[in-house]
Amino acid sequence: MLYEEKIIETIPVGPLGLIPLRSCWELGKKVDQYLVSWRKERESEHKSTIAFAGYQRDSYIIEAKTPRFGSGEGKGTLTESVRGDDLYIMVDVCNHNLTYSLCGETNRMSPDDHFQDLKRVIAAAAGKARRINVIMPFLYESRQHKRSGRESLDCALALEELVRMGVENIITFDAHDPRVQNAIPLKGFETVQPIYQFIKHLLKHEKELTIDSNHMMVISPDEGGMGRAVYFANVLGLDMGMFYKRRDYTRIINGRNPIVAHEFLGSEVAGKDVLIIDDMISSGESMLDVAKELKARKARKVFICATFGLFTNGLDKFDEYYEAGLIDRILTTNLVYQTEALMSRPYYIDVDMSKYIALIIDNLNHDASLSELLNPTKRINRCLEKYRKQE
Repeated sequence: MLYEEKIIETIPVGPLGLIPLRSCWELGKKVDQYLVSWRKERESEHKSTIAFAGYQRDSYIIEAKTPRFGSGEGKGTLTESVRGDDLYIMVDVCNHNLTYSLCGETNRMSPDDHFQDLKRVIAAAAGKARRINVIMPFLYESRQHKRSGRESLDCALALEELVRMGVENIITFDAHDPRVQNAIPLKGFETVQPIYQFIKHLLKHEKELTIDSNHMMVISPDEGGMGRAVYFANVLGLDMGMFYKRRDYTRIINGRNPIVAHEFLGSEVAGKDVLIIDDMISSGESMLDVAKELKARKARKVFICATFGLFTNGLDKFDEYYEAGLIDRILTTNLVYQTEALMSRPYYIDVDMSKYIALIIDNLNHDASLSELLNPTKRINRCLEKYRKQE
């Protein structure tokens, strides 16, 4: 069934308002287009009632501005009333392409700056919205999710702060550790896995894959990603393997213990296509080391799938590995900022998440269950069946 044919069973929580901050503007526009299209096509006998006032619009975007003074201080402003609205604020805390002026100097926006702008926009709503929901694909400070010794718990503090400001639901993708939601147990927190989208885009670009345990395998690059890889492997009916990082705990380089070697646990990979699954590519060092190890073990093709492609050390090393035949494809989503250089690479596959976000927003606005969206097994099976018929 097409989504626009879905039967409306509940009235909206309130008129829908979409606020993509500057960091998330392009993704927000795509989400808005889906929502506009679905709601124009959707049929319901109740659409003319007062409960559905403002249900069909040419755009649901409410523009928010976050200007700064010469000193670098900022403020948040909304261009129209949000009284009674069900607001969805979208922010990409990893967007490093935005700048602002600080005492005459150009300063790049950091995750801290983006999080402050998010709070400014929430404050600008001044408690007048019916409900405030935050869509933050890369969860702010999610890598600082647990305490080891005398150090801060930044992610938990950030979540508590948003809840104190009146946020009801926080939607994030592939959280580094989903247990951080324990900081706000009485509020909505969803961490979404983009597994279906990875499979769909991989099958769209690779036409000669045999998806069974004899020809394909799922690999976790470390022990922390085991749960993600186990789910991926179970859904596809594949075997899985894991690398664990052997570190030198006698030294600290760039704030962490250096990796001495990657040790492999799993069955034979020779002649198989392998999917390396992780939540993010930061510098990419671990992913590339794992890919090199797999090729040394005679893997046929190596595909790297990561929700967030940060590429903090640039793309040169990835280019080098692609030219040497050590990696075949890299798939990351458009949930975080993508450079033009990345988009132009022959090995790169852009996984568009805008439709999925629009589905989540549309369901939440109707207070409908998200369980079917969060468990994509049926959609994955349909996708695999269609692919196999084309072989």
